[in-house]
Amino acid sequence: MSSSHTTERRYQSGFGNEYATEAVAGALPQGRNSPQRAPFDLYPELISGTAFTAPRHENRRSWVYRRQPSVVAGRYKPYAQATWRTGGDREVAVPPEPMRWHPAPLPANVADIDFIDGVHTLAANGDADSQHGIAAHMYLAGRSMEKRAFVNADGEILFVPQQGRLVITSEMGVLEIKPGEIALVPRGVVFKVALPDGPSRGYLCENYGAQFRLPELGPIGSNGLANARDFQAPVAAYEHDGEVAYELVKKFGGRFWSAPTSHSPFNVVAWHGNLAPVKYDTVNFMTIGSISFDHPDPSIFTVLTSPSDTPGTANCDFVIFPPRWLVMENTFRPPWYHRNVMSEFMGLVYGEYDAKPGGFKPGGASLHNAMVPHGPDEEAFDKASHADLKPQKLDNTLAFMFESRYRFIPTEAALNSPVLDNDYADCWAGLKDQFKPA
Repeated sequence: MSSSHTTERRYQSGFGNEYATEAVAGALPQGRNSPQRAPFDLYPELISGTAFTAPRHENRRSWVYRRQPSVVAGRYKPYAQATWRTGGDREVAVPPEPMRWHPAPLPANVADIDFIDGVHTLAANGDADSQHGIAAHMYLAGRSMEKRAFVNADGEILFVPQQGRLVITSEMGVLEIKPGEIALVPRGVVFKVALPDGPSRGYLCENYGAQFRLPELGPIGSNGLANARDFQAPVAAYEHDGEVAYELVKKFGGRFWSAPTSHSPFNVVAWHGNLAPVKYDTVNFMTIGSISFDHPDPSIFTVLTSPSDTPGTANCDFVIFPPRWLVMENTFRPPWYHRNVMSEFMGLVYGEYDAKPGGFKPGGASLHNAMVPHGPDEEAFDKASHADLKPQKLDNTLAFMFESRYRFIPTEAALNSPVLDNDYADCWAGLKDQFKPA
């Protein structure tokens, strides 16, 4: 296994497929999952991402064949990570108003900070133990994880890099992503993160609830939005120097723990199943929009969804706003003014967001909780109200949204952050009463 950024990556295609891959020919058992003696005396191990009796179309599990089972590890001790929080703190008083954060600068000692220590929670909701809700984090890191690995027992992690590539080495193999691409690592899968471009920044969605999946397409038909074939899963790969000490950091019940291991956790020689990390390039998203009039609901930009127990009301929708054409006639083309029963956390990977062309910067974030009014700022409203409605290409832009049925609660650190934009509401102050009765 190599995590070098010069290595040409190979991937398997599809989302939730029954993958099968081996790094050594003949390492994958045939005809059964757990033979009396596996090929090459490997240890069979099952990773269950859903309950055994979950419906077949939702069931996620993979069999891995490894040099040593994952149970071989030292005793866990508490690990200090004070900036990564879990669930919403109901004691925090959250004002019912729009919030925005400017891009967080990379810390002066970023070269000493790896992915684990570089995660900072902006806002969260729900509860990891009851398996509902999400957390929205930023990561600010400058050091690759070498002999350190991480496993999250609380939720799956969606990576949205904003600055710098990530090389994610997992038990199932290696994924490499750049800004504009995303990666999804399932709950309970061990991984480490390398930073081939040095200091890096990006967003994370930690999902405590039902696993992300592709949304139903309804009347759109059988094709559109994010197509399953464009997701990529890793091929089997293992670290050849297996007898090397690692530190394994685990997030479990909102707390962090560390244990020594005498071997690499990246020792899977073959695996098969439908539980696996995947990556996706957002340039492959088939954007759908209005070709007549009115701005459609942003749900048509949904890449992945984590459902709740209420049909159509998501635990989390991951939505993107990529390059696209605007051709609507006699229409105010930016997003309309809005109050929403859902809560919206937004980030900007690159470019401009059409509803906030000035104040919303790449690497920043905004939060519009349930029923909090929001919409285009004064500049965007004035420009769109007087624009010549020719076909217009919104290009070189990528914004995204984590939308949840549960109210986001910012952390105390986020509410007191120097990058909190305390003047955010002023961007609407110039919207005058223009009513002119006949």
